[in-house]
Amino acid sequence: MPGTEKLEVERKFDVGGSDELPAFTSITGVDSVGTAVDQKLDAVYFDTAGLTLAGRGITLRRRTGGKDAGWHLKLPVAAGERREITEPLNEDPDTVPARLKGLVMTHTRNQELVAVAHLKTHRTAIPLFGADGTVLAEFSDDRVESRILLEPSERATWREWEVELVDGNREVLDAADTVFALMGHRPAELPSKLARALGSRYPAEVPPVPRPRSKGHASTVLVSYMHAQVEALKAHDPGVREGAPDAVHQLRVAARRMRSVLASFRRLTDKGTAQLLREELQWLAGAVGAARDTEVMRAHLNEMIGAEPPDLIIGPVQQHIDDQLGAAYEAALADGLAALGSDRYFRLLDALDAFLAAPPLAGPARKKAEGAVGRLVNAERRRLQRAVGGVDDAEEASVDAVLHEVRKSAKRLRYAAEAAVPVFGKQASRLARAAEEIQTVLGEHQDSVIIREKLRSLATESPDGGREDGFTYGRLHALEQQRGADARTRFSRAWRNSPPRPLHWK
Repeated sequence: MPGTEKLEVERKFDVGGSDELPAFTSITGVDSVGTAVDQKLDAVYFDTAGLTLAGRGITLRRRTGGKDAGWHLKLPVAAGERREITEPLNEDPDTVPARLKGLVMTHTRNQELVAVAHLKTHRTAIPLFGADGTVLAEFSDDRVESRILLEPSERATWREWEVELVDGNREVLDAADTVFALMGHRPAELPSKLARALGSRYPAEVPPVPRPRSKGHASTVLVSYMHAQVEALKAHDPGVREGAPDAVHQLRVAARRMRSVLASFRRLTDKGTAQLLREELQWLAGAVGAARDTEVMRAHLNEMIGAEPPDLIIGPVQQHIDDQLGAAYEAALADGLAALGSDRYFRLLDALDAFLAAPPLAGPARKKAEGAVGRLVNAERRRLQRAVGGVDDAEEASVDAVLHEVRKSAKRLRYAAEAAVPVFGKQASRLARAAEEIQTVLGEHQDSVIIREKLRSLATESPDGGREDGFTYGRLHALEQQRGADARTRFSRAWRNSPPRPLHWK
């Protein structure tokens, strides 16, 4: 049986051992009640010895009994909502399925997953129907026995109620809240049975990252932005492993944003630490992103060929492109996935966590954010101005390289301005958008440069040495050359009409 995935939306309630069941039809929307079904559930929960997953609000269990026996991975989405991914039971009860193990590897890294708790639940499940016969939700009356498998071992028993949506909406849960509150029952304080079983061992909630303020410390701007990007990187890691659309792009963007702001705000932190992180983030972005770059290039070239009149496509050009770039894509994809399973990647994640836990601050890090950050962002703007000034002085043979430097400078300005938005608001947003426009236009120019180089390479590597299909490769090269020239013209117009403006403060 293949794995499944769904969004679990439920509410839990703490109740006493002798409390009577509620009058279900007093819940707004509930018209009738189905037959109660008794179930005996046996679940073993897995985590690292240090409860890394529990610290992220994640539960991973192997459960037998009931209607959904199997491996269950639950990832928090919002309060009362979890993404539940299931895999069928396997022969070895102590071996977590490879897919589920991979989905949490950004947190567990190369730590072993071990059994940490054993829960036995006697459940009475009751379906709640709407007037049209729809199963709105399922009510569960659970009596739980838990045993902690870590030393020292502990046991506990309790009773709880759950109301999980089936085909109803959240108004059913809100109505249940009201009915249960009138009975003296409040929503459970802990998010899961595992949390209840672990008791005092359940990891404390991580305090929120301080929000940047104009009069606060400059360091909060860097730390807040880094925290958001580290979380984005971790969030997209599972998608990269599973081939989810756009996951590679988003993970790489997060890595590039961090690398960029560590350079722009380098005066706020220890130079050696920042440089090491920048080097490793550059490695990660390159290792994971190579496959996507190849696939995007292949799609673009196939689109160009598809737009050409058939009589201008001479020779097996498309087949040659698909063969060459297809093989390159598969090799790059394997290298990227290997990178995500490497000790080097795990040590980078460790280093990022350490940076956020105890930022190595230096220089003006504790100065007021408005002035310190404003000056650093404006320094990036001046850097961009200098790069643009070099375009007119560059010889035609080197202008592509100079424009690429302009693009990189625009990207650094964009990310620095994005980080400054909590302090400078719309002023920083406008600056980021202006820099992004330049980055986007010159990104198209750089893509054209790279694709032209690839077309020349493909032409020389063609089976007949370019004798038959050389005409088509030459035509595609000319079209790319024109695309690059058009992008260069648009850049000049954008810089002339709406150049990035500096930040101002009192």
